[in-house]
Amino acid sequence: MVGESGLPLSQFVIRHSSLNMDDAIPFGSRWYFLMLAVLVFSRGMDILSTWIATPNLVLEGNPIARKLGWKWGLLVNAVLVTALALWPVSAIVVSTMSVLVAARNFQSAWLMHTLGEHEYRDWCVARIRETRPTLYLFCLAGNTLLVAAVGGVLIFFSRAETGEWFLVPVAIGMGIVAYAMAVAFYTLLALWRLRRASAREERLSAAGKMFADGSTPVGSELTGAWGQPEVRPPPK
Repeated sequence: MVGESGLPLSQFVIRHSSLNMDDAIPFGSRWYFLMLAVLVFSRGMDILSTWIATPNLVLEGNPIARKLGWKWGLLVNAVLVTALALWPVSAIVVSTMSVLVAARNFQSAWLMHTLGEHEYRDWCVARIRETRPTLYLFCLAGNTLLVAAVGGVLIFFSRAETGEWFLVPVAIGMGIVAYAMAVAFYTLLALWRLRRASAREERLSAAGKMFADGSTPVGSELTGAWGQPEVRPPPK
């Protein structure tokens, strides 16, 4: 167990050449309740900002969270918070990510709430379609890589001359890097889904025009759905 030396958490040192994510604190100890309070606050801010921005989870970028919905999502979060409070490193990493996500949500939550979820999504989709993909990806890279660099620098300077790692700054740095990776992943996922939906709409639009012109080739993907009129010889 760690945390039994009585050192303040801000000065606590994991005395290994690398961090051990399995180190835990005693259940019910003061440090456990401190980690629990930090997790409840950070996850609560993430949930609150999400509820303000997208109460129907239309704009939720995490497909798992969107699938769970509010009822099961709150239950899963309660279980995770109770368990993660046992591991200081994991608790601080998740708390850092959650606070940064909440801050990102609050930045545009007022606009999402005012315009409406579907209207805001349609507006963003229209703007993305008007933007060159290279410019969009360059700006995304600049956003995420600069944030990740801050976390990387914090981790780099969190090692003492003796080779010991200070828990709090290292975990915060890991949380910042993880946040940047999550933003990049879910943004690229949303962009891929948007491009796939756009391609499907273009195919359907082209097929509709071909039907209207009467030039739909036999064997197209819509032929099986609509069928071709059967031509029978006149009765004798």
